[in-house]
Amino acid sequence: MNSTKVLSKLPVYLIIVSMALTLNTASAKDRPVGITRSISSVTVSHNGKDVKIMRNQDNMANVDPAFAKTSRPCPPFCIQPMSLGEGIQTIGELEVINYAKKMSAGDRNILLIDSRTSDWVARGTIPSAINISWVELTPRKGATTEGIIKIMTEKFGVKIKSDKDEMDIDEAIVNGETSAVFDFSNAKTLVMFCNGMWCGQSPASISALIKFGYPADKIKYYRGGMQDWKILGLTTVK
Repeated sequence: MNSTKVLSKLPVYLIIVSMALTLNTASAKDRPVGITRSISSVTVSHNGKDVKIMRNQDNMANVDPAFAKTSRPCPPFCIQPMSLGEGIQTIGELEVINYAKKMSAGDRNILLIDSRTSDWVARGTIPSAINISWVELTPRKGATTEGIIKIMTEKFGVKIKSDKDEMDIDEAIVNGETSAVFDFSNAKTLVMFCNGMWCGQSPASISALIKFGYPADKIKYYRGGMQDWKILGLTTVK
């Protein structure tokens, strides 16, 4: 029996619904995918080149297989809390894009940091991000006080008070008196992420920085990380 004869035997309302579904399926492939209702794309700078952040325009696209798993073993891939501590703000994609936009407009007081190891970063990261692996900031992974101080002073805008040495700093960290050895007045806002809500790498980096006295209100935690970024079809760069 051909399709015309089949349709002729259906109630009129079912024919209308069937036609509507067919039209919607066909047209869905061509519908624009914006970031928000009013923003279709945002241009930011990455390694000196302009990159347009937008969503994948293929309405039939699926998530990258690398981020399709639902049940990674825990530990180590355990679900991270929504809040990492008092004063640390957890943010979403629009806030990350806004920070990236500010950086590209010349704001040198912000750093978007990919906390993953270099092998993961090589697969793709968020435009305008730099890579400072959690290994470099986490003592249990081999990071030294000297190495962490170097990152904070050379990249994060932190200064060591003039009369203090490494021994003073070690003592201050143990006693929880880091304000006596560090000057955080020009510390940068750090927007930190890793592979997503099951990834403990950026939380480990954040925990280490807090122990060193880094101001909590200058740390932003993008909990969704690359998992959510990929799910939303947003632009990545290698």
